[in-house]
Amino acid sequence: MQEPMTDAIPAAWRRLENQHIVFWLVKDLSWCLVWKPLAVAMIAPTFGIAVLIFWRTRHIATERAHNGAVVCWITANAYWMLSEFIGFDAAPVWGSITGKQLALVPFSAGLLILLTYYGGEWLRRWSAPH
Repeated sequence: MQEPMTDAIPAAWRRLENQHIVFWLVKDLSWCLVWKPLAVAMIAPTFGIAVLIFWRTRHIATERAHNGAVVCWITANAYWMLSEFIGFDAAPVWGSITGKQLALVPFSAGLLILLTYYGGEWLRRWSAPH
């Protein structure tokens, strides 16, 4: 189902989304290079901007779903990074579940948001009169 044109995303918000990608890439690059202080410092702007984008676009169903999933993804990504930096990524934290595997919770939440959104879209299209 196509969103009404009144729900267009302002260009300034799109620029913020693009800037957000820069923070995310710096965070992940720093993670790969084990530049812990920079990687950890980049969590706040990366997560904060993702939440801001989600909040600003919450009235548009497709944006709400995708930006909600992005917030979950960044949460999982940052948690995983911190679990490696702190050193409990391979340690069992609950039965055979390791610290890193706990990132499956927010990753799964993001996937569930998208599956719910696309499932609803599919049902609306399937049940609509032809």
